[in-house]
Amino acid sequence: MRILLTNDDGIHAEGFAALEKIARELSDDVWIVAPESDQSGVAHSLTLHDPLRVRKLGDQRYSVRGTPTDCVIMGVREILPERPDLILSGVNRGQNAADDVTYSGTIAGAMEGTLTGIRSIALSQAVAWSEGARADYACAVAHAPALISKLLGFTFPADTLLNLNFPACAPDAVAGIEVTRQGKRKVSELAVDARTDGRGVPYYWLGFRNAEENPPRDTDLSALANRYISVTPLKLDLTSFDVIGELKDLLA
Repeated sequence: MRILLTNDDGIHAEGFAALEKIARELSDDVWIVAPESDQSGVAHSLTLHDPLRVRKLGDQRYSVRGTPTDCVIMGVREILPERPDLILSGVNRGQNAADDVTYSGTIAGAMEGTLTGIRSIALSQAVAWSEGARADYACAVAHAPALISKLLGFTFPADTLLNLNFPACAPDAVAGIEVTRQGKRKVSELAVDARTDGRGVPYYWLGFRNAEENPPRDTDLSALANRYISVTPLKLDLTSFDVIGELKDLLA
């Protein structure tokens, strides 16, 4: 089985080293095509107005000066000798649950793989906010290989990817695995931090805050809060089918 790895935190990220450990437990044929630098929050963007620079860093290991989407495109269409059987994107530093999935470059790597018809899985490791947002990838490394092996027996429907989130706890503290739906936050975690530079000119940092919520039990947010590994099937079709009839009547 040929596996293509990518991420959005960059090829030198600690979580990407964790992903490589996971992949090598599944196959000896692992290819790495990942962003040269951190691409967190770029979502499903691709580079159209600048050239893509590719560097070979070792045997079956390449960096791309571009987004996760660029990396998957280059990996599948240009770098790998044959199409991969599986694409793994991650392991992201921080969960990609609820509204996060629309921002996430990690999810986008799996989305692009899905668009090309390749089974694709995104992996993210929740962080312990109470401990200074520390990311410990031991949970993902311990549980992901067996979980992915089991998921390979699943027939991926067209336009569907799997989003895996691992809770911020020790591997032996995981309560189990839950198949979940994408949650929805009641309170936005995104915050604007206004500052002033040495010349008195204002500037801003976008960041995330840890907001306490009580999400519904069947959601990815609830699973992580209760130390479950969350497995969420995501579909590329964003159509809101519930309102098609109403819009047709309105515009008839």
